[in-house]
Amino acid sequence: MESVMQPWQLLFFALASWVNREQQLAIEYLKTENTILRDKLGNKRVLLNDNERRRRAVKGKQLGRKLLSELGAIFTPDTILRWHRELIARKWDYSSKKKRVGRPRIRQEIVKHILRFAKENPTWGADRIQGALSNVGFHITDMTVRNVLKAHGIEPVPDLPASMSWQTFWRAHWEAIFAVDFTTVEVWTKTGLTTFYVMVVMELMSRKVEVAGITTNPKKQWITQIARNLTGDNGFLENASHLILDRDTCFQPLRSFLKNQTEIEPVLLPPKSPNMNAYLERFMRSLKSECLNKMVFFGQHSLERALREYVAHYHSERNHQGLDNQLIDPGEEVGSIAGKVECRERLGGLLKYYYRDAA
Repeated sequence: MESVMQPWQLLFFALASWVNREQQLAIEYLKTENTILRDKLGNKRVLLNDNERRRRAVKGKQLGRKLLSELGAIFTPDTILRWHRELIARKWDYSSKKKRVGRPRIRQEIVKHILRFAKENPTWGADRIQGALSNVGFHITDMTVRNVLKAHGIEPVPDLPASMSWQTFWRAHWEAIFAVDFTTVEVWTKTGLTTFYVMVVMELMSRKVEVAGITTNPKKQWITQIARNLTGDNGFLENASHLILDRDTCFQPLRSFLKNQTEIEPVLLPPKSPNMNAYLERFMRSLKSECLNKMVFFGQHSLERALREYVAHYHSERNHQGLDNQLIDPGEEVGSIAGKVECRERLGGLLKYYYRDAA
């Protein structure tokens, strides 16, 4: 006896067919969209994070290799299944939880201090550095210090006394270090354009300067006399212990005088190294850019006047970045908040200084 399909069964069958057709259309649309995206991407790689890989691997595993191939996905079935295998392997990987064996690595903080002590104290050996580390709470063996130094190309036991760096030298003698140098200025005289040599001396700690002398011929007798003036009673170099100067032959008489007549030690700069005398070189640059290069001089007297005015401005009216933007020799009016703001000019307005007039 043939069974008769009930109305509700017909309705269910029709609904299932409609849903299946809708899903097929959606799948066809997604396949077309994926094909277009793959054409657009070409050979470019699509970079995914771990979470995105996990989601695609889970779904791809459920579909299987055959259906994934039919879909025309952006990623190949092998790629998606490989992600799935990697996720499984990662799940059962306990290597990160295993207890490490052997001696633990030295902390990076200790390595940093070892290298710092060795750099700042080139005569220290491994034992000396170990003692310094124990003073600050790091207790390690001297062998560990040796190994760290060797790994960074530093000899654990210096054989020869290390040469003193300029920075260490300056710190040790800062209050008594002076520097000297020449600059030249072209001046119009009766005989035409004449080169004048200007000798300048600086106290490095305070940045105070003195124009030691001006001449057209810095010969031995003139240099020797200038040296006597600088090192005599109340001379600019009276309290100096070291004088930095370059290897110019003009300074040979000065070097001889200092060695034979005083206790001041000449400190010779390496050849072609103006940066080693940076403070005085910076003054010379300011002197030229703010004064000498902006004026035409007629005779030695006009040059002397300009230098005198600039040095006065440099000491009392010019702020210095190397001294926390302060004046070398400030007047009583500095910092005043009362009175009218006035302007003091030198050299016809080339140099200006603003202050409050207390009156």
